[in-house]
Amino acid sequence: MARDSFSKQGNLRERIAHMAARIIAEDGVDDFGYAKRKAARQAGVADSRSMPDNEEVERALIEYRQIYQADTHEAILAELRRKALAIMCHLERFNPHLTGSVLSGVAGEYSAIELQLFAESPKDVEIFLLNEGVPFRPANGRVFLNNDEQLVPTYVFPYDGTEIKVTLLDLEDLKRTVRKSTQGRTLDRASIALVKGLVAGG
Repeated sequence: MARDSFSKQGNLRERIAHMAARIIAEDGVDDFGYAKRKAARQAGVADSRSMPDNEEVERALIEYRQIYQADTHEAILAELRRKALAIMCHLERFNPHLTGSVLSGVAGEYSAIELQLFAESPKDVEIFLLNEGVPFRPANGRVFLNNDEQLVPTYVFPYDGTEIKVTLLDLEDLKRTVRKSTQGRTLDRASIALVKGLVAGG
């Protein structure tokens, strides 16, 4: 009986993951948490143990795009990476690194470009954006640096029709692992040189 219960729970997790992937791909949702909650409601599931993690949803999203969006996804991803490289070069003084779905390759037409900047002071970044006339929205975001939870400055602004989401970290954080949750995987990140390679190869 217990084995059947685990099997059913695993099937539910997979079902919710694929439903969430469809929501992200078709509805232009860029928030995995929201997509999972919406998928769980649609499936009539209230048991948090049946909720997939982000990695499961990402795998389902890769599969969805390969099956249903193969004709368009590659071109959309290449364009997002070109935009990411352009804005990173503009922000070069702040050690920009690309992260998130544009780096992992699961980004779609409505995905934001996620960057990490590394600077001595948030004021340096804010003054730069103000001088450039960038209409940014400041806020705070939660990250885990070497498993230590911290609130860090974040900025959101438009660039060439795409939303840019910036997380600002200290210079020393370049040597630390960054996660979005205690149990989440380490966030991959790519420097300008690495993104140039992605763009050239794409």
